Amino acid sequence: MSTSQKHRNFVAEPMGEKSVTELAGIGEVLGGRLKDAGFDYAYVVLGQFLVLKKDEELFKSWLYDTCTANSKQQNDCYTCLKEWCDSFL
Repeated sequence: MSTSQKHRNFVAEPMGEKSVTELAGIGEVLGGRLKDAGFDYAYVVLGQFLVLKKDEELFKSWLYDTCTANSKQQNDCYTCLKEWCDSFL
C-alpha cells in the first residue's frame, strides 16, 4: 500500500507541535471540526488514539463521530498514527 507525501512527512519525525491538519487524511475542513472539538494539535489526536488503545475500529468510529471523516480519511489518519507510534513509542 502506498502512502501520501503528507503521511511520509508526518511519520518521518517526532510530533512536536504539529497542527492537526498535518495528519494524513485531515485537511482544512476536518481539521477545523477537530479544532472546534478541542483537538487542535496532532498530539491531542494521538492522545485520543492511545486512550482508545490503538484500536482501529474504535478510533475510526471516534473520528467519524467527531468530524464526520469518511472511510478513506479515517484509514489514512489511523495508518499515519499507527506507523508514527510504531516508530517513536
